[in-house]
Amino acid sequence: MSTTLREATADHEGLLDSARKVVALATGLGADECRVRVGRGVSTELSRRDGRIEKAEESRSRAMSVSLMVDGRWSAHSTSDLREGALRAFLTRAIEGTRFLEPDPDRALPPLAEMGSADVDALDAWDDAILGIDQAARRAGCEALEDAVRAAADGLSVRSVTSGLADGYSARAIVTSHGFESTFASTWVSTAAVISLEDAGGRLPEAWYSSTSRHADDALSLAHVAARAVERARDRLGSGPAKSGRYPMLLDQRITGRVLGTALSPLSGELLYEKRSCLDGKLGEKLGSDGFTILDDPLIPRGSGSKPHDGDGIPARRRALFQDGVLETFLIDVYNARRLGTAPTGGSTGNLVVPPGERSPGAILASLPRAIRVDGFLGGNANPTTGDFSFGVHGVLFEHGEPVANVSEMNISGNVLDLLPRFAEAASDVWTLGAWRTPSLLFDDVQFSGS
Repeated sequence: MSTTLREATADHEGLLDSARKVVALATGLGADECRVRVGRGVSTELSRRDGRIEKAEESRSRAMSVSLMVDGRWSAHSTSDLREGALRAFLTRAIEGTRFLEPDPDRALPPLAEMGSADVDALDAWDDAILGIDQAARRAGCEALEDAVRAAADGLSVRSVTSGLADGYSARAIVTSHGFESTFASTWVSTAAVISLEDAGGRLPEAWYSSTSRHADDALSLAHVAARAVERARDRLGSGPAKSGRYPMLLDQRITGRVLGTALSPLSGELLYEKRSCLDGKLGEKLGSDGFTILDDPLIPRGSGSKPHDGDGIPARRRALFQDGVLETFLIDVYNARRLGTAPTGGSTGNLVVPPGERSPGAILASLPRAIRVDGFLGGNANPTTGDFSFGVHGVLFEHGEPVANVSEMNISGNVLDLLPRFAEAASDVWTLGAWRTPSLLFDDVQFSGS
């Protein structure tokens, strides 16, 4: 990356000064309250396909967003033109336009005494080493990753291999008109491999695997990424639908969020206010099995979802969303809490954690006469109002722990209120390189539709 550490540090400090100036300008032009966010991002990406560089790209962005309260009316605006003259004209138009809206006093800023930040340094989201990655290192990494994929795929008919490395940083400053200030910066580095195989009947099954982390030394090795990409591609060969029926379902550690999200989206304060949540009125009820627990922990050092505060500026904290099957917390931001006449609980999440169990995925599968391990999704939808869901899936059918068929062209379907009691066990293989920090999860008796 061409950005030096000195340039990045100066940039971060300048963001706070820029945000303060926008607040002063907006209030001077007639805004009663405002919240300003100024952000900066730099990213570099290099990818290689079948021995040739396919993409080399560096992007830099700088933008400002502002929320305004004018005469009891609220609006939100954004721009990437931060020149002083352009900002004055932009804010003048925004403030005048806000006066034409309907009053919405619930949009007012939270009390300053309730706002704050967790210890940013403790989140350890910044790695100086990532700023030292240069194009030569990315090129060498892409070449080594492609070689590792082809070595792992020895004996398979490989159509193409794409390898890619990317890295970058982002920084932002938030300032409000009543005195709240916050800054946060984070780095990231990513490695990804995509492999396409040749299969019977002209099919070209494709699979990918990746690693993204805040710190370079947390990244998975190139060999690991390559091996897992090839393993996933091998599981696509000869795949097809299994017989329709109800099977135990083992969700791979990396994709649990797609299914668990059906339980979290109805927790939204907006959906609760609009009476569009299937979990409305169920706070404190036991909805899942004894072992079903989802924690929100935005304070994990180096966590992908770690943050010092939520979108309202309320300090980040650890909490249980579901504990042993009991619904413990709704996700209610300040605005919707006012509309609902209740206390805010935080409208967004950080790192979502499912505590691990004691057995490996292999041991769990070996204990079952028959089960489908779901490794990925192909479309689908979920309805937070009814709780109904339907997802296209692919994976592997196991019998007594042995793979017997690669599975595709199947759907899982049901209702979240029926699914949660079917949670049976968490495996021991926790995924730590994403905002969903979960192990593989076993659900009993899930409806699969196939042949």
